[in-house]
Amino acid sequence: MKALETLTGWIIYGFVILFTLACFIPFWMILIDSFATEHSLSTQGYQLFPTEFSLDAYKYLFSGKQVFRSYGVTVTVTVIGTALAVLISSAYAYALAHPRVKYRSIMSFLTYFTMIFGTGLVGFYLLIANWLGLKDSIWALILPYLLNPFYTFILVSFYRTIPYELNEAATVEGANDIFIFFKIAWPLAIPAIACNSLFNALHYWNDWWLALLFIDDTKLHPLQIMIRQMISNINAQAYIAGDTSYTAVIPAYGVQLATVCVTIGPILLFYPFIQKYFVKGLTIGAVKG
Repeated sequence: MKALETLTGWIIYGFVILFTLACFIPFWMILIDSFATEHSLSTQGYQLFPTEFSLDAYKYLFSGKQVFRSYGVTVTVTVIGTALAVLISSAYAYALAHPRVKYRSIMSFLTYFTMIFGTGLVGFYLLIANWLGLKDSIWALILPYLLNPFYTFILVSFYRTIPYELNEAATVEGANDIFIFFKIAWPLAIPAIACNSLFNALHYWNDWWLALLFIDDTKLHPLQIMIRQMISNINAQAYIAGDTSYTAVIPAYGVQLATVCVTIGPILLFYPFIQKYFVKGLTIGAVKG
C-alpha cells in the first residue's frame, strides 16, 4: 500500500514537472530568441539556446517612437481604468450585498442578465462611436470595462461575509453610508479588492479588441495592437520608426519576439505585490458565494 502511494506521488510530481516545463519552455524561447541574430533565426529557427546573440532587435525597437507611445497609452488606460473599475465595482457590489437596499434583487438580476446575454457588436459600436462620440479617444478603451459583472459578484460574496452588526454599530454611532463603506467595509475587503484589481489590470493590459474597433490613430495604439501590427508585419518600418529613416535591414523575427518581451514585463512585475491577497480573495468569494 505504501509503495502504491509512493508511486502515485511520483506520478503526480512528474505530471506537475512536465506541465511546468510545457508552460515555461515557450516563454523561455521567446525571451532567449529575442536576443538571437536574424541570421540564426532564419537559418536554424527558434532554439532553446541560440548560437549567435545580438541586441539589434531591441535597438531597432527602441529607436522609434511607437513603442513609447504605445507604452504610455497602455499604462494610462490600465492605471485609470483599474482605479475607476475597482471603485465603481466595489461600491456597486456593496449596494448589492447590503440587506437594507430595497431593489438589490432586481439590480442583481439585471447585472447577471448582462453577464449571460451580452450586447450585439453593431449596437455596441454605435453606442461608443456615434452616440458617445468616443472614436479615436482613450476613453473608448476605458469606459466599456468599468463594471464587470463577474468581478462584481466576487466582491458581493466577500461583503456578505462581513458581519452586518458592524454596520449597525457604526450607524448607531452616527456614521453615514459613505463613511461606513470607506472606513469599515473597504478595509475589511482588501483581499477581495486586491484580487479584483489584478483581474481588472490584466484585463486592461491585455485588451486589444476595443482598440481594434475604435482606434484608427496609431498614436493611440496600445501595446497589444502594436504586437498585432508587428506580427502581421504590415509596413513595420513605418509603424515603428515614424519619421526616422533606416538603411539597415529590419530584424523582423527578432523584433516580434523583443516586442512580446517588452510588453509583458510590467504586468509580471505587478503580480508579486498582490499575490498574498490573490488566493485569499478569490477562494473566500468562491466558497461563501
